[in-house]
Amino acid sequence: MAVQAPVGMRSRSQNQRRRRIVQTAAALALRGGVEAMQMRTVAERAGVALGTLYRYFPSKMDLVVAVVTEELDLLESSIERRPPGAPTAAGRAVDVLMRATRGLMREPELADALVRSLIMAEVKTELGRRITDLLWRVAQGEGEDAPAEPDRDAPAYVLAGSLASVWIFELLEILKGHRDVEQVQERLTVTAERLMPGLQNE
Repeated sequence: MAVQAPVGMRSRSQNQRRRRIVQTAAALALRGGVEAMQMRTVAERAGVALGTLYRYFPSKMDLVVAVVTEELDLLESSIERRPPGAPTAAGRAVDVLMRATRGLMREPELADALVRSLIMAEVKTELGRRITDLLWRVAQGEGEDAPAEPDRDAPAYVLAGSLASVWIFELLEILKGHRDVEQVQERLTVTAERLMPGLQNE
């Protein structure tokens, strides 16, 4: 009679397997773009059955979003280690968005897949909300009066969401070759300064 592993151990093993799949897909994407992230190749390189891969990620776009989400995790960690130092909410928000932009532009095909997933809703993703949450947090600053959690109906949060939407559009413009990163930074700075004056600790 087979002895089943404890639930906690199974969960840890599943998380490790999922992480291995995502890291394998990311490595393939860095070498050959999204086209290199063939599901069968990812499964073989990650050492899992193809059916197991599809159980974690029902489509290639789900896998792409998972790879980009890991990049966002790294961005959040880097912001915790090195918070934006600008004195204004707008300056801090633009700092975050430009860090994200430069990170994504290292792999334009992943950035393109991200934008399509956000605009076309090809897969369920919380990336847009996470970016908005991140903008809201850095805009509030680190003071004692800064709220711990956003009120997503509050004007300050709505403004952060509007800035996130402008950023997604500007990413699309970079990908179409209509703007470069420096032009996007200039436009985001103007937009943030109009949208977010006095947003801190609203």
